[in-house]
Amino acid sequence: MVDNRYATALVIACVLSILATVYLSVAIGTQHWYQYSSPTVRGEANVSELRSLYEEFMDGEFDEKTYSDTLFRLNGTVGLWWRCVLVPSNAHWNKEPDAKMVLECRSFTLPQQFTPKYKEPGNHNSGEDMLRTYLWRCQFLLPLVSLGLVVLAGLTGFCACLCRSLTPTLGIGVLHLLAGLCTLATVCCYLAGMDLLHRVSMLPDKVDGSLGWSLYLALISSPLHMMAAALLVWAARSHSQNYYRMTAYRVA
Repeated sequence: MVDNRYATALVIACVLSILATVYLSVAIGTQHWYQYSSPTVRGEANVSELRSLYEEFMDGEFDEKTYSDTLFRLNGTVGLWWRCVLVPSNAHWNKEPDAKMVLECRSFTLPQQFTPKYKEPGNHNSGEDMLRTYLWRCQFLLPLVSLGLVVLAGLTGFCACLCRSLTPTLGIGVLHLLAGLCTLATVCCYLAGMDLLHRVSMLPDKVDGSLGWSLYLALISSPLHMMAAALLVWAARSHSQNYYRMTAYRVA
């Protein structure tokens, strides 16, 4: 028999865990982690330059400097798996000042996720920037590890329900704590990586960058996982202590 306090704690922990997992999954799959605000396209020369950047962005070879410059100039957004630019839907960019804007995206392929970063983006002779390289790889791997830990915790909890046992609850709480730490580390790695990128690739004039809602979703999911972990650990420890006290009382 499980005390009502422990049952309530387990239900709340399950709800928090589900919310955190949904938030993190949405954050991973969307591209609004960081977004740039660029000035309006003006003049034939400017239009030709931006169109060339856009075509290279969509069809050219993967190059950090090329896609970064395009993101800076075309109201780009970038996430863990996607990079997008905001462009006019019509073929003649400068003919209609109020043209409808559409978001054009390209995904980071798996090999691109592990491509080295260089001290001077686009210059392969400048040497590999180990810090930026590993920050990028960590921001890609850590959320997957976090989701994997939650899935493992869910499977363990399902087996515990079938066995009608609270014994694995402490381990499930630890798994949720690790998942929350991995998510928090993902956000930290992403922010550090973007800061280092902006130091080696200066933003053009009148271009501003800001954090997007996808990053905030990931940031929210971390404390939710940790709160679920705290409830699970509390329920496991308290139930264990009460069980031993009842056993000792009966023996006495």
